[in-house]
Amino acid sequence: MMAEEKKDISILKLGNEFMMRRYLFNKAGMNKGLSITDYIALHIIDNTESEEDIYQGKSYLKDIAEKMRLTIRQTSRMVGVLKERGLVKWMHDGDGSEGTYVTMTDDGHKLLEDNKEIIKEYYGKVINRFGKENLIELLNLMKQLETVMDSELEEMGIDSKEAAGDDDGEA
Repeated sequence: MMAEEKKDISILKLGNEFMMRRYLFNKAGMNKGLSITDYIALHIIDNTESEEDIYQGKSYLKDIAEKMRLTIRQTSRMVGVLKERGLVKWMHDGDGSEGTYVTMTDDGHKLLEDNKEIIKEYYGKVINRFGKENLIELLNLMKQLETVMDSELEEMGIDSKEAAGDDDGEA
C-alpha cells in the first residue's frame, strides 16, 4: 500500500472516530424529558428572557436559528414541537412580517429548571473526576477545531447550517 493511501485511511479512521465520539457524547443524555436540541433552545429562550431587556422577553426565531446554527425551517420545526408540548408560546409582532417570536410557558420554565439541576449535578461529578483545567483545555481545543471545521466547510462551498443538520435527529 502506498504512503498516500495509508494517510487517507488514517484520516478516514480519525474522522470516523471523531464522529463516533460526538455521537456517543450526545447520546449520553442525562436530560429529563428533553433532547439536547430542546434543552439548548429552551436555555437560549430563557437567557433572552432574563438578560436581554431590549426584546421584552421575546426570543425571535431568527435569533434562535443563528445561535443554534440552524436554518429557519429547522428552527420552526423544533419550536413547533416545543409549542405542541406546551413548553413555549409562539407569537408574532404586528401582522407577522416583523418576525415571529417565542416565550417560555410555566411548564417550559419548570422542565428547564429540572434539567438544569440534573446537569449541574452530573457535570459537577464529571468535572470533579476529569478535572476543571482539563475541561477548560478541552473546550478551548474544541473551539479551535470548530473554527477549522467551519473554515473547511466554507472552502468546500458547504453551508455549515445545512451540513450539520442536528445531532439528535429532531430539529
